Amino acid sequence: MSLEVNVTKRFEGFALHAEFTAGDAATAILGASGCGKSMTLRCIAGIVKPDEGRIVLDGRVLFDSARGIDLPPQQRNVGLLFQNYALFPNMTVERNILCALKKEKDPAARKAVCAEALRAMRLESLAKRLPGELSGGQQQRAALARILAGKPRILMLDEPFSALDSYLREEVEGEVGSLLAGFAGTVLLVTHNRDEAYRLCRDMIVMDGGEVLRAGTTKEVFADPRTCAAARLTGCKNILPCTRVDEHTVHLAGWEQDLTVALPVPEGCCAVGIRAHDFVPCAPGTPNSLPVQSVSTSENPFDWNLICTVPGGEARLWWKVSKGTLGSPPPAIPACLSAAPENIMPLV
Repeated sequence: MSLEVNVTKRFEGFALHAEFTAGDAATAILGASGCGKSMTLRCIAGIVKPDEGRIVLDGRVLFDSARGIDLPPQQRNVGLLFQNYALFPNMTVERNILCALKKEKDPAARKAVCAEALRAMRLESLAKRLPGELSGGQQQRAALARILAGKPRILMLDEPFSALDSYLREEVEGEVGSLLAGFAGTVLLVTHNRDEAYRLCRDMIVMDGGEVLRAGTTKEVFADPRTCAAARLTGCKNILPCTRVDEHTVHLAGWEQDLTVALPVPEGCCAVGIRAHDFVPCAPGTPNSLPVQSVSTSENPFDWNLICTVPGGEARLWWKVSKGTLGSPPPAIPACLSAAPENIMPLV
C-alpha cells in the first residue's frame, strides 16, 4: 500500500502545500488548528479540489492537475471519518451502514456485509437505534462501521477523539488503536495531540502554516524534529537560543556556555531543544551542566513541573520529574541540571 501526495490549494490569506508519502503503517498528521491537516484529508478524499498537484493511491491516480484527472469521491475508494462522524440522524445504525453498500446489488450480500460490520464494531445490540440515542463512543464506532463496510483502500481519521468526553477517550483510543493495527491499507490520523500520535502511529508528518515541516517514523521525529516549530508541536518545552561552534558543539545564550550535542549541528542552527523530562540533577562542573534556581513549582497527579532560571538572569527552562523520583513534596532545586548529549536536539 502506498499513498503519494503533492498538492497545493490557495485561499485568501492561506496556502496549503502538502507533499508527503505514506505506506502501510498508521501515519499521524500532527499540527495546530488551522495548519492545513483537515484540508489535506479533504483533498485526498476528493471533497476539495486542489489548485494543482497530484495524488496517487497504490499506483492509481486520483488527482493530477497536469493531466486533467480528478476522480469523484465515490470512485476514490477512500474512507474519511469526520470529526462529527456525519451519521444520518434519521437513519438507524444499520441503515447508515447499508448506505455505504449501494454498489452491491445483491440484497443477501449487502445484509451479510452489514452484519459483519456490526459485529466488528460491537454494534449488534444497537443496530436499530438512531444516532441521537448513542453515546459519543458508540457514534464513532457506527461511523467507522459504515466506512469499513465499503472496504476502503485508505482510512483517514480527522481528530477522532475531539468530540469525546475525557473519560471516554482512553477506552475509545484503545479500540481505534486495535482497528488501525489490523487495517489492511493506508491510515492517516489527523491530530493536534502529540501523545495520541505517539501511541497510535508508527509514522508521523508534522505540519505548520500549510507546509510539511518534518516526516519520518514517530520516534525519529520526536528524537530529531530539526526545526523550532516542529519541536514545539511535538511538545518540547525548552527551546534555548544558541550559536553553532562546531559539528557537535553549540554555545548556549543566556547561560553563556558550551553544550556537547550527539546529533550533527547543522549550519544555521539557532537553538537547541531539550525535553523537560531529560534533565537530571548534577554537581557544578559536570559536562553540559546548567546552574539554575527555582522560580515556580506546579503539581500534577504523577509528576512535578519546575520552572528554573539562570542565577541572576532571565533565561529559563522547564524541568519535569516524576514523584517517584523526587517524592512529595519536592525537595529544593539542585544547584545544576544537565542533559546528555543524545538528548539535546539542534534546531533551525
